[in-house]
Amino acid sequence: MTSWLRRLRGVFGMGLTWAVGWAVVGGAIMEGIVDPHGRLLDMWPQTLAIPGFLGGLTFGTLLWLAEGRRRFEELSVPRLTGWGALVGLLLGVLAVTTGMGREVLPFWSRAFVLVTPLTLSGALSASATLAVARVAARRERLPFGGLRSIADGEPA
Repeated sequence: MTSWLRRLRGVFGMGLTWAVGWAVVGGAIMEGIVDPHGRLLDMWPQTLAIPGFLGGLTFGTLLWLAEGRRRFEELSVPRLTGWGALVGLLLGVLAVTTGMGREVLPFWSRAFVLVTPLTLSGALSASATLAVARVAARRERLPFGGLRSIADGEPA
């Protein structure tokens, strides 16, 4: 598989990973704590998976362009968290400028309510993604029982 196809697969995988993460974690928080009776919205997991997918695609593309020569698990936590926060900020600004929630809140309140959680979610998603990548890389280096030996069909 060529290098750019592998990277495209990684970008798409990042989008799917963030979508699942935002749907599960964000959906559980919204359905369980913030809006348990469904007064604001009744389908939080599906609603949060969409910006999660877009954020993951954007994050993966940004890493491809900015950090293309490094392996993912080699990146530093603060740098990756900053990239994730930037992606969340961009998602929040996009939501505000397209008029999301225009009927409910005035502009500055809407900007705060949308931009702040999306920026924090982007930063947390980037940090969590790096943590998972480092655990997976550590398991691949194990001499017996690592993920690579299982995936390749080698005896453990």
